[in-house]
Amino acid sequence: MNEKIRSLLEQINELEEELRDLLLKQKSDAVYKIKGKRIEFERAVMEAHLQFKTSLLQWLLTSKIKNVLSAPVIYGFFPMWCALDVCLSLYQGICFRLYGITRVTRSNYIIIDRHRLAYLNIVEKINCVYCGYVNGLLSYGREIVARTEQYWCPIKHARNVLDEHDKYVYFSEYGDASQYQANFEKSRKDVVQRK
Repeated sequence: MNEKIRSLLEQINELEEELRDLLLKQKSDAVYKIKGKRIEFERAVMEAHLQFKTSLLQWLLTSKIKNVLSAPVIYGFFPMWCALDVCLSLYQGICFRLYGITRVTRSNYIIIDRHRLAYLNIVEKINCVYCGYVNGLLSYGREIVARTEQYWCPIKHARNVLDEHDKYVYFSEYGDASQYQANFEKSRKDVVQRK
């Protein structure tokens, strides 16, 4: 990797850290506090939230028919998502132990907390749980596959990748056999030493 690219990546990492710090500060200025696994709102905020809550009947009466009709399709996939969750956990539990790759912490990706918001009715809460689970599950799976790719095949594609994972930028260039040979073991060592 040339020095200009390395320098830009370092700048990007610094900016991402600065952004995380600012977002964390903004979150700490919010009207809620996180205490362990509990999220607590100020009493006045809770009362205001309840005023914005739509009753279940009103929500159903004002829902678009296409949204109601699509619900069985969306929720019909739930067993598949659960099966994928089990498979991902088994996969990394077996393979990552064998390779020495640090396992991905599932709870860092699957975060379900929006159902605690008082301004949501029961259907909205269920939808939020479902979306939090599935989006988190896919992020969890992406990280597992990214670590696997870094271990087995750290080579960039010939075509541009729309949304590559964070390890991809360090992969060897497509068609550069000498770089691949020089970087392969380093790539493996980096993923094995990941904490």
